[in-house]
Amino acid sequence: MELKRVVVTGLGAITPIGNTLSETWEGLINGKSGAGPITHFDASKFKTQFACEVKGFEASQIMDRKESRKCDRYTLLGIAAAKEAIADSNIENDENVNKDRVGVIFSSGIGGIQTFEDEARGYNDERGPRFNPFFIPKMISDIAAGHISMMYGYRGPNFATVSACASSTNAISDAFNYIRLGKADAIITGGSEAAITISGVGGFNAMNALSVRNESPETASRPFSASRDGFVMGEGGACLVLEEMEHALARGAKIYAEIVGTGMSADAYHLTASHPDGLGAKLVMKNALEDAEMKPEEIDYINVHGTSTPVGDISEVKAIKDVFGEHTYNLNISSTKSMTGHLLGATGALEAIACVMAVKENIVPPTINHAEGDDDAEIDYKLNFTFNKAQKREINAALSNTFGFGGHNACVIVKKFVK
Repeated sequence: MELKRVVVTGLGAITPIGNTLSETWEGLINGKSGAGPITHFDASKFKTQFACEVKGFEASQIMDRKESRKCDRYTLLGIAAAKEAIADSNIENDENVNKDRVGVIFSSGIGGIQTFEDEARGYNDERGPRFNPFFIPKMISDIAAGHISMMYGYRGPNFATVSACASSTNAISDAFNYIRLGKADAIITGGSEAAITISGVGGFNAMNALSVRNESPETASRPFSASRDGFVMGEGGACLVLEEMEHALARGAKIYAEIVGTGMSADAYHLTASHPDGLGAKLVMKNALEDAEMKPEEIDYINVHGTSTPVGDISEVKAIKDVFGEHTYNLNISSTKSMTGHLLGATGALEAIACVMAVKENIVPPTINHAEGDDDAEIDYKLNFTFNKAQKREINAALSNTFGFGGHNACVIVKKFVK
């Protein structure tokens, strides 16, 4: 069968550097850091006392207060991003759109961890075990997808993917495949996360995964620098409206870019560490290129996973050099996590959006916080990591990597749209 073409017709984002897509994109190209002291709880006793929080967000901005109390923060952030993306696509106002063929595939790596904490504490109430009847539907990782579908009456494929930090890239991949196989006309896809909580920060601290640069939060996420000491946790939501090309053209939708291929692989190596030689990362990029029927030299920009961890950054660079060979030196590479922090299950969707906007605007967002001389002997600095300042260039195709605990790897390729 002939596969359908899949385009991006709507984008939405609520992040530590902006509460809308335009604010987030402006923050990215201007090298804005979203890091600061944690305000969600008292973190004074933790090794890490900072994170990249969403600022100034109120549930009343997106829904009735009574209804919002049925939602964990991760769901609210997901709804905020989805509302913006759906409005941006104008798909909800088109009477000719068949809602039976519009789906929602929306993910979270952790789900309602704050809700879980609140209810676990309530269990010790002196009056005996007390649980909110909305405990389970607030906590589960698929419920953001459920809320979005119910808000708009979309009855197509509806579920969540969970693969740790690769979750929302897997959601995009599933959405892409459902559409190109003809099983849906459009799918609202992406992810959200809100894990800046006592157990979230405490758990990652116990693993020594987080930066402890409390004296300088804004510079703590420093991918590819020798002084990197762990990732900075972020929160937020990111959403893309993917649509079958002819369906989008028929309704006169604006088209940002085209999704042309995705890849998946497993490290099959370690619970939390990437393979030191980047074997899984190498395979996932090769799989995505094969799916897109593209050669390595056709890629102009890679938004790397680049979490600012000592081992992960090195293994990803090795994998890129293995896949792209000499063309690696023609690429722009950047880690937008240096600005947004690591949004865990939502990071893939946010970085896919960064790729879409880079392709549309012909500008590469930077990797901030690299100081002159702060070089790791195991990293090739002849590569263009787009350090500290955005770079303008023609970008016809961009690739986004996301890797998750458990060895889950996912990749998506975005290309300029040409009918």
